[in-house]
Amino acid sequence: MNGAALCLAGDAALLALAVAGAPTSARPLGRPLVYGGSLVLSLALLAVAAEALLFGGPGASLVLPLGLPWVGARFSLDALSAFFLVVVNLSAAAASLYALGYGRHEHDPQRVLPFFPAFLAGMNLVLVAADAYTFLLSWEFMSLASWALVMAHHRDGQNARAGYVYLVMASFGTFALLIAFALLAGLDGHFAFEAIRAAPPAATVAILALVAALVGAGSKAGLAPLHVWLPLAHPAAPSHVSALMSGAMTKVAVYAFIRIAFDLAGPPDWRFSIPVLVVGAASGLIGVLQALMDADLKRVLAYSTIENIGLIFVGLGLAYAFRASGLDAAAALAMTAALLHVFNHALFKSLLFFGSGAVLTATGERRLNRLGGLLNRMPATGLFMLVGAAAISALPPLNGFVSEWMILQAVLLSPALPQWTLKILAPAVGASVALTAALAAACFVRAFGIPFLGRPRSDAAAKAEEVDRISLAAMGGLALLCLIFGIFPGQAIDALRAAVDQAIGAHMPTQSSIAWLSIEPVAASRSSYNGLLVALFIALSAIMAATIIHRFATAALRRAPAWDCGFPDPAPNTQYSAESFSQPVRRVFGRIAFTPEERIDMPRPGETRAAYFDLRLGDRIWTTGYLPILKVVERAATLLNHLQFLTIRQYLSVVFGALVALLVVLASWP
Repeated sequence: MNGAALCLAGDAALLALAVAGAPTSARPLGRPLVYGGSLVLSLALLAVAAEALLFGGPGASLVLPLGLPWVGARFSLDALSAFFLVVVNLSAAAASLYALGYGRHEHDPQRVLPFFPAFLAGMNLVLVAADAYTFLLSWEFMSLASWALVMAHHRDGQNARAGYVYLVMASFGTFALLIAFALLAGLDGHFAFEAIRAAPPAATVAILALVAALVGAGSKAGLAPLHVWLPLAHPAAPSHVSALMSGAMTKVAVYAFIRIAFDLAGPPDWRFSIPVLVVGAASGLIGVLQALMDADLKRVLAYSTIENIGLIFVGLGLAYAFRASGLDAAAALAMTAALLHVFNHALFKSLLFFGSGAVLTATGERRLNRLGGLLNRMPATGLFMLVGAAAISALPPLNGFVSEWMILQAVLLSPALPQWTLKILAPAVGASVALTAALAAACFVRAFGIPFLGRPRSDAAAKAEEVDRISLAAMGGLALLCLIFGIFPGQAIDALRAAVDQAIGAHMPTQSSIAWLSIEPVAASRSSYNGLLVALFIALSAIMAATIIHRFATAALRRAPAWDCGFPDPAPNTQYSAESFSQPVRRVFGRIAFTPEERIDMPRPGETRAAYFDLRLGDRIWTTGYLPILKVVERAATLLNHLQFLTIRQYLSVVFGALVALLVVLASWP
């Protein structure tokens, strides 16, 4: 049985598990059956995908007598789809393991358990689909299954709104992808990917298809300005589902873009790299700024997803530009950096969402200003969240540093591009990436420090207890992987060789053979990095500092109240809040990225009443781009509402008029 058949067998088992989960979801057997089965099947699919990525030869394919006539339902497993299958199923296995413990606290398991394995099956089907019809059908199935999970807690009005916005944006993205595939298929209707490759479209048609693909895939990935659903849907879903939506589903959207832009659309045109670079850089900045301002822990992580997706698309834009200019080595570096960040983001973002779920389970709170001091109450969760925060902040020796450093290395190769537009744009994009990385570090100092350090800001935080061992095992495993792939990035880069070669036609030099486990993206004379030496240096420095302090300083344990600028006050509200921490950044970027509203009521001298400060930040993209459209749609709906009250004679007149109009259009069509 070939790889594609094995993947389909695993997907069929996941769908059977979804059916079995419906009648058993309310019983004690339901949770271990669904999540345990999902864990086993995800690991099996992970093994199949890893074997295909590391040892596979020509892509295995399979055709079923379903779908479109004369096309069928086509499935294939090549190196590119195998890599994304590794990302999806590794995230799915971690989420399934975490859910075995976290799922005990689910209030409505019957709304989660049947759709969880269906969501996993949908993502896997998209990645092995080899024709446009099967791809779009699987894409819609994935969207609907994830929408059902977002609506699991539908009684909350905010969650219902999140589900509505998500469904609208998902439908819009699917429509854009439908247009992209229609343009690629041409007048002959070559819906099979193999036929599209054999007959690539004309240059103008290819550009239109690529723009539609960027819109469709970018909508699902969370690229600005199509990101408005993401900060609503991710917090609404259960935490293990949020981890999958951020760590896995957005990567399926990245796969869709790579498949169309680098595989199906024919020879590259350097002009298309401009919108990809601009949108990627803008998404990175907008996402991290929104994350810095928000005070809801899960919304902070959701906005951070927008930031990291932006960084991935910066890498893809550079790879497209280099490939169009014939700079194969630089294109291979940029594509490797983008794919490596896809993998790394799946690890540390899943870890952070698991940590937020642990905090929510222990305290019932997601608001940063209602937490504090959790490191004393939840030391293991705090340690794993610290690892995830350091990784997403691109701090060595963790994995997030390697991929972001490689993206910047690709930017440094941009002077070799022959187009002056790209020569000017690429350094600006590189500066934006550097600023995004710096703001991300500030963001996660805030996201970790406010809830875990300091003093408890609520009784719930003061009484928090550590979560179950299964949840801790899932978080600990991901934290360990973040460290391993940060210390040994060369092995991960070499594992991506086949996928990069398929997309670009070239790959980076072998890294695992370089002495001392270093990596050299281009050449040792230009730049190199050694995660192992950095890790050893950090460890030895910490041990030496601790030894010196304990050897030469007093050994007595001293406890004293925290110094508070000469005014010791045990009240928790004297600490930095989430808003005060981000105030300097808000003062600089507030009027550009947000629509801030501040209301201050200061008492006069001598008055004993409390001061009042209220801050509200609006998303400028939502207020200027989506609200006007929403108002137009509401007005149109109000006017069209009269159509349901017509008489039969009026209905027949409307139908007759529409028929005449269609005939006129067909008659005048050239």
